[in-house]
Amino acid sequence: MRAITATALLLVSLTGHAETPQQIRQTYVAEAVSQQAGFTPSAKRGEILFRQRFAINDKMPGCVSCHTDSPVNAGQHAITGKNIRPLAVAANAERFSDPAKVEKWFGRNCKEVVGRACTAAEKADFVTYMSEVR
Repeated sequence: MRAITATALLLVSLTGHAETPQQIRQTYVAEAVSQQAGFTPSAKRGEILFRQRFAINDKMPGCVSCHTDSPVNAGQHAITGKNIRPLAVAANAERFSDPAKVEKWFGRNCKEVVGRACTAAEKADFVTYMSEVR
């Protein structure tokens, strides 16, 4: 029940007012803390997640398959060939500014690449890394 309540609060807060990467990250941090006392977001863990290879999908085994090795560079979808704007906030000011889009892409990409839903802690770490990388 507690997880359902935390998730409901997360969705309400994400769709309600978070409009900066910092606000979005703080929403994920709050959820992660409710699941793991003392959680602190880590850009290093976010970078590890970004660079990690997963065995779920041969065509897209990791984020770098589409987003390149550097999140400040534009990428290209590994299957469709569609151009993808940079993930790093420093190179793409619109990134992590729309809570609905952030949740949509975490949902889709975590499922397709990681093979499961990403945790709130992973999302907080990832947004932290993408907000700090230059």
